[in-house]
Amino acid sequence: MEAIPAAAREVLGRLTEGGYEAYLVGGCVRDLLLGRTPGDWDMTTSALPEATMALFAGHAVPTGLRHGTVTVRAGGASFEVTTYRVDGAYGDHRRPDTVRFTSSLTEDLGRRDFTVNAMAMDAGGTLVDPFDGQRDLKNRLLRCAGVPERRLEEDALRIMRALRFSAVLGFEIEAETDQAVHHMAAALEDIAAERLREELLKMLCGADAVRVLLEYPDVLGVFLPELLPAVGLDQRNRHHCYTVWEHTARSVGHIPPEPVLRMTMLLHDLGKPACMTVDEAGEGHFKGHAGVSHSLAKQILTRLRFDNDSAAQIEKLVKWHDAPIEPAERAMRRALNKMGAEGVRALLAVKRADNLAQAPAYLGRQQEIDALEALLAQVLARDDCFSLRQLAVDGHDLVALGYQGREIGQKLRWLLDAVVDGRLENEREGLLAALRGGEEEVK
Repeated sequence: MEAIPAAAREVLGRLTEGGYEAYLVGGCVRDLLLGRTPGDWDMTTSALPEATMALFAGHAVPTGLRHGTVTVRAGGASFEVTTYRVDGAYGDHRRPDTVRFTSSLTEDLGRRDFTVNAMAMDAGGTLVDPFDGQRDLKNRLLRCAGVPERRLEEDALRIMRALRFSAVLGFEIEAETDQAVHHMAAALEDIAAERLREELLKMLCGADAVRVLLEYPDVLGVFLPELLPAVGLDQRNRHHCYTVWEHTARSVGHIPPEPVLRMTMLLHDLGKPACMTVDEAGEGHFKGHAGVSHSLAKQILTRLRFDNDSAAQIEKLVKWHDAPIEPAERAMRRALNKMGAEGVRALLAVKRADNLAQAPAYLGRQQEIDALEALLAQVLARDDCFSLRQLAVDGHDLVALGYQGREIGQKLRWLLDAVVDGRLENEREGLLAALRGGEEEVK
């Protein structure tokens, strides 16, 4: 098949020339049949790991001999080559305690998670499909290979993989597999936080993430219990025609599919249930919900072991998602000082997505966000000062004037505030004169 890279065909060819069976397997086969470019090219073979090592001497690394896996380098790429195997019991709901090598490709395919990932293809493009994965691809259906509960009990991460594939590929989950996903969800408690995080982010960035969020809050709630109070909660507010969870899910779909942005939308309103009050007219209010959402977000991001940079971005966006930005240059400079250019762009994207998931009568706010984005572009194009880095004076200038220690930082901060607010021009001599004159002269 033309789409198979030459290096992959070379590896498969050397294995078959050595007298062994060899196939592409799993996700790369699925993606080839869908017309997508595979990210990885995994292979399965009848050759035992030692035989694979010998065939590719000097170009192979024993990365998982216990499970039959050898990584082969060819054409500048890496290929995981795994011996046909049958898995033993999964004591930790993640990896088999033992494996048994087999001479049967069908047995090997039978241990895999879903039918669309249980297909093999040789170097010429001939397909081996004992579980009708190609049919399920055509019908856009995700089905476990074999008995669903057994497949999910073996490796509980497959529960989140089902949600991820459904969101990314836009496939419905087949009825029996769907039932097992809901029924077995509690097994996710045994999965490492890092693995849950990666599957969650991939799912959130899928084109069909909104549907999956709406259909599987009980599954996500196993490791994100903070979202469960939002499910079914009527906001009783004229700005909202959806429950808190429906609003949350729809807002995820209205922002670009970037992990930080989509995670922000997932978390931005989780504080609403705890803050909800209903006035005498029967209307719901959520005063202070952004602060509570920020606290919950911090807990969740720590629990899922997000990297510090991503966590800081998400926390800041959640904290400020509901704060108004006045359509004035001074207000925009203040926002830039607080969040930076990329941070403000992200915040406006969050505000836009938040509004798009509200009642249609209030979508006129999109014009307000358009105006703020235009104002942001104007301030940046003019190179207005909003950070200490841009200030026309620095610490050396203040040392020359006799300032010392903490006073230097305090005075620089005072000057920056005055420039951001428009009380001073960002001009060196004027700033130094202001320092000599004292704060009382700068109003």
